[in-house]
Amino acid sequence: MKRTKEIRKVLLITLCLNLLVSSAKIIYGLKVNSLAIYSDGFHSLFDAVSNIGGFIGIYLASRPPDREHPYGHRKYETIFAVFIGILMGLTSLEILKGAYESLLNTKKPQLDERAFLILLFTIGINIFVFLYERKKGRQLKSEFLIADSSHTKTDIFITSGIILAIIFIKSGFYILDSLAGLCIGALVAREAFKILKESTDLLIDKALIDNSEIEKLVNSCIDVEACKDIRTRGTTSQIFVDLKILVNASMSVKDGHEIAEKVEELIKKEFPDVVDVVVHVEPSKKN
Repeated sequence: MKRTKEIRKVLLITLCLNLLVSSAKIIYGLKVNSLAIYSDGFHSLFDAVSNIGGFIGIYLASRPPDREHPYGHRKYETIFAVFIGILMGLTSLEILKGAYESLLNTKKPQLDERAFLILLFTIGINIFVFLYERKKGRQLKSEFLIADSSHTKTDIFITSGIILAIIFIKSGFYILDSLAGLCIGALVAREAFKILKESTDLLIDKALIDNSEIEKLVNSCIDVEACKDIRTRGTTSQIFVDLKILVNASMSVKDGHEIAEKVEELIKKEFPDVVDVVVHVEPSKKN
């Protein structure tokens, strides 16, 4: 599929760039004993892990529905997102633990002008990745790419904060290196919680469209007297809708079926991410 190939191409490019960014930060952070830069490197590494998750998720999710999976395989991507969230949560604990120990020991980072050059270089790459991935995500209507670009945007803000912290560190305020590590650990934990919440919401079939919007739309259809028991499930890019409509009790089965088809067409037109609509036609109790 052309769309899948394009998404894979974007992920491959961003994966290579994210590995370059994370490697530069981790290696330099270890060399100069800077917890802030080292921790930021691991945060950047999760961008690369996210890209790998994207490859796996897209491969599995792109498979068509089969006998055992009539709703398709899109939630494989969601399951992998949960794994990423758990992994990020564990890493945030390690970063916070290291920052706490650093606060107790107050190790002096050996920073020089290379720190600014490396961080400015990585920010430049992150800005390119963010803009490129967001643009492609919108063009390909890929929820994953758009979300991943937002993840990369957090790297830009975090690294900018570290550059500011380094300015103070160079002035002798070494404790700011540990404090910056604490902030990064907290941000990684916050992002992990967000990923886990959004992913579990999809896995437990949280409603994806406001029922009132669907009800208003369906009730605008001629011959539909009422709409009830609306349910939505799936993923943000593959939504399944199930609802009941009430029609005149004297209406023939053929006419009821035609109305159901009109309702299905109306919903899919209004909500492009809806891939399937099941309409149950019931007789109205009105005389």
